[in-house]
Amino acid sequence: MARFKYNGRDKKGKKSGVINASSKREAVLQLKEKGIRVLEINEVPETFLTKELSIGNPVKLQDFVIYLRQFSTLIRAGVPIVEATAILSQQTESKTLKKVLLMVEQDLRDGNPLSAAAAKHKKVFSSMFVNMIKAGEAGGNMDETLEKLAVHFEKQHYTKQKIVSALAYPIVVALVAIGVVIFLLVKVVPTFVDMFKDFGGELPAITQFVLHASSFMQTFWWLVVLLIVAIFVTIMMLRNNKNTKYYLDYFMLRMPIFGKMLQKAALARMTRTLSSLFASSVPILQALSIVENIVENEVIARVIEKSRRSLEQGKSLTDPMKKHWAFPPLVTQMIVIGEQSGSLDAMLSKVADFYEKEVESATDRLKALIEPLMIVFLAGLVGTIVTAIIVPMFDIFNHVQ
Repeated sequence: MARFKYNGRDKKGKKSGVINASSKREAVLQLKEKGIRVLEINEVPETFLTKELSIGNPVKLQDFVIYLRQFSTLIRAGVPIVEATAILSQQTESKTLKKVLLMVEQDLRDGNPLSAAAAKHKKVFSSMFVNMIKAGEAGGNMDETLEKLAVHFEKQHYTKQKIVSALAYPIVVALVAIGVVIFLLVKVVPTFVDMFKDFGGELPAITQFVLHASSFMQTFWWLVVLLIVAIFVTIMMLRNNKNTKYYLDYFMLRMPIFGKMLQKAALARMTRTLSSLFASSVPILQALSIVENIVENEVIARVIEKSRRSLEQGKSLTDPMKKHWAFPPLVTQMIVIGEQSGSLDAMLSKVADFYEKEVESATDRLKALIEPLMIVFLAGLVGTIVTAIIVPMFDIFNHVQ
């Protein structure tokens, strides 16, 4: 949604101000409805202070899936694209998607194709979406294209939710553990400090460690908070740089337990996207270029880039994949079979189905394994602090006796 500064005139005289609208034409119409005759209107340049900040895609994948399903249904029912877009802009619960669809609707009414209108909003509509829509416009099968997109993003959403659910439990337990430890060190442990001082004896090493940790937390708690924020900001900055993101993704894929699951999820996303693009008749080199940018894993993306360059040079698509540890033989073998049989989209779809099921099974096993481990971890942390307090108290009790 753009901002426009205007000068105009109403019944009371001159009037000026700023209005939000999807286009200059819509801004003029809104002002006209308010009884203002526009004399001059200009778009306000976007600055850091006025820009809407967002991390990642500003539209939730779930909202985007619902939009695609409804869009596909409306087009299949014979509703024109412009009217369907207008209807969906009113129905969607996502404020960002609503604003974007209003702007897309205006572009459509100005005579632009949907692919061109969507291409202006790269944060919401990926290059895959734009290219598949462009192919659908050229082939005259927009309803089928939207159906494929809906199925694609539904599967992607399901796989993503499975991974999030598997990782959410250990993260929540870790945060709870940190909170409990901080509470014990700041509120509980200090109440025993005077008692231990009066005892006068030499405290066990574990007790001394806990007391020092408690003293540090009370004095430098702000430093701990600052360190956590600094770590978070650093990771976000590193992920925005392709070179450092490569090493972060490499580390994630090599992690014990989690690495294999993340690798399978990345391969499922890659093969599902390629399959959808090939099924929509997007040229193979263009499809590979698109996947490089949306696969969300720099390790996989670089291998795909090498495969694309290999293909451009007239060599095999799968040679770079065969040489890389992140691509199991199943992937390369199925691609070779698909190339030879002329059914590459179908073979890639089967690979995607396989890895999506593998991710589902892996996340279920992971949750079953992590739950007892995290309970033991939490019990160990709390137990250490409790033990550090109880052991000297036994010594005090024996001394009194």
